[in-house]
Amino acid sequence: MRSELIAERSELSPGVHSSTGRAKPTSPERKRGDRPEGADRNLKTAEIRVPCRPSFLTSHLSLLTFTLLLPVLVIGCKEDKGAAAPTVTLYSSVDEPFAREVIAAFKQQTGIDVKLKLDSEAGKTTGLVNLIRSQKDRPLADVFWSSELFNTIKMAREGLLAEYRPPAEGIPERYRDPAGRWTAFGLRARVLAWNPEQLKREEVPATWRDIANPRWTGKLAVANPQFGTTRGHFAAMLALWGEEQYSQFLTDLNKVLNGRLMDGNTTTAAVVARGEYLLGATDTDDVCVRQNRKEPIDMVYPDMGDGGMLLIPNSVGLITGGPNPEAAKKLIDFLTSPETERMLARSDSRNIPVRESLRKELNAPLVPETKLSFDAIADAMDKAIEMAGKQLTR
Repeated sequence: MRSELIAERSELSPGVHSSTGRAKPTSPERKRGDRPEGADRNLKTAEIRVPCRPSFLTSHLSLLTFTLLLPVLVIGCKEDKGAAAPTVTLYSSVDEPFAREVIAAFKQQTGIDVKLKLDSEAGKTTGLVNLIRSQKDRPLADVFWSSELFNTIKMAREGLLAEYRPPAEGIPERYRDPAGRWTAFGLRARVLAWNPEQLKREEVPATWRDIANPRWTGKLAVANPQFGTTRGHFAAMLALWGEEQYSQFLTDLNKVLNGRLMDGNTTTAAVVARGEYLLGATDTDDVCVRQNRKEPIDMVYPDMGDGGMLLIPNSVGLITGGPNPEAAKKLIDFLTSPETERMLARSDSRNIPVRESLRKELNAPLVPETKLSFDAIADAMDKAIEMAGKQLTR
C-alpha cells in the first residue's frame, strides 16, 4: 500500500516498558552435612588445630567486620523486600489515559505493580500482536488488553493465548470465547465524524457504501486499514458484502481518497474537527474526546448494509507461557469486572458496557448491531487487508 500517510502530532506520551531477563542456572550447591573428599581422614587433626578461644585480635576484627557490613545487610534486605512485590506485564493498544486510569485502580485494590507497554497510534494493535508473536518461545508479557477483538481471536487460534475463564459476571456469552481464551467488554462503534460548521446533518451519508460517492472526493478522511479498528472495519465489509462488491467499493474509495490515508483514528477525528476534511471514518471515543473539548465535530452511525452498525469491544487474554500467570489472572479478573466497564463508560472514551444492567445504570443505550459474528470478521481480515493493499493508491 503506497499511500501518503497523514499524521497528527501525538497528544499522548508513548508507553515505556523494560524487558526482563532470566537468571542463569547455577551449579548445584553442596548439601548441608556433606564433607569434601578426605574430610574423615583429617578430622582429628583439624579438631586439634582449632583454638579453643578466639584471640583478642581475631574477635575484634570480627566485630569490626560485622559493624562495617551491617548497613549493607540492611540495605540488601530492603531491596529484596521491594523485589519480592508482585508484578504483571501488560501489553495494551488502549489509549494511554484510559489504560493508566484503570491500572491505577487495579494497583490500589490489589497492590500488584503493572509494567505497561503501549502501542503507537499509527501501529495500533498490529504492532503489539506482531511483538507477541516474535516472543512466542520466550514470552515477556503476561496479559494482552486490546482495543479491538478480531486480532485477539486470531491470536487465540495461533495458540498465543491460554485458556482462562474469569468470573466476568454479567458479560453475555457473545463476548466470551467458547474455548475460554479471551473475554470482551466495553464497546465502541465505528462512526462517521462530520464537521457541523461545514456540513448539514442530512447531507451526511447514512451507509458505509455511500462514503465512496464521488461527491466526497478530497473531503473524506480514512485511517490506514492495515492497523487498528479500521482493519476490522474493512474485514467486516468484505465478510458482509462479498468479494465482488467489496472490490468495487475499494476502487471507488481509492478515487475519493486521492491517495491519502491518515495514520490513525485520532488523526482522522482531528482533521475533521479542524475543518480540513468534511467527513472521517473513526471510532466513537475519538469523537467524544474532541466533543468534550468543545471542538466542532459530531458523528453518525452508518448502516453496515444489514440494518446494523459495527460495534467493536475491548478484549483481554492470558498470554501463553507468560512469566507471572497468577498476577495476570487477577488483572484479567479486574479488567472484565463491572468496575472497569463503569470506569470506561464514564471516561472521555464513553465506552458502551456489554452488561445490560450497566447500560441501564449509566443511561447508555445500545445501537442496533450488525448480524455478523466476530469470528466471521476475523476470518475475512487477511483477505480484506490484502485486497485493500492492492487497490488503494495502486
